[in-house]
Amino acid sequence: MIRLEDILTPGRSIVSVQGGSKKRVLEQIAKLVAQDLPDLDAHDIFESLVAREKLGSTGFGNGIAIPHCRLAGCPSPLSAVLRLDTPVDFDAIDGAPVDLLFVLLVPLEATDQHLELLRQIASMLDKEQVRTRLRQVETNEDLYQAVVESQTGQ
Repeated sequence: MIRLEDILTPGRSIVSVQGGSKKRVLEQIAKLVAQDLPDLDAHDIFESLVAREKLGSTGFGNGIAIPHCRLAGCPSPLSAVLRLDTPVDFDAIDGAPVDLLFVLLVPLEATDQHLELLRQIASMLDKEQVRTRLRQVETNEDLYQAVVESQTGQ
């Protein structure tokens, strides 16, 4: 079974991201993950994330969003986690602005993997102590470690 910690890297775990707006945050996400997907253009990734948001906000509640999409040309699932300096309106179901974003990109055909990874992320973020820790860490490395430890139960 694929696990979140297998597709997240310290380089894609970032604290103190300047938010501004939902669109700006999605642009930053696209630029970040495009660095690890040489065959894909940041603009195409951005367009796919926006298209998914148009189907319904990925704002999950509790200040969290899980922007995700299936992407042609994505060789394997890839994740990123960002913590914003200032929360932005993400049209979340509870109306709360978002400061934690878990990004998930998967190949077009990876339906089961996609659903399993979304389930893992949602399950992890259901825990208040995990959300608190993710909001308190001070470095990119600590953010990455907090996610990995929440998955491995440490």
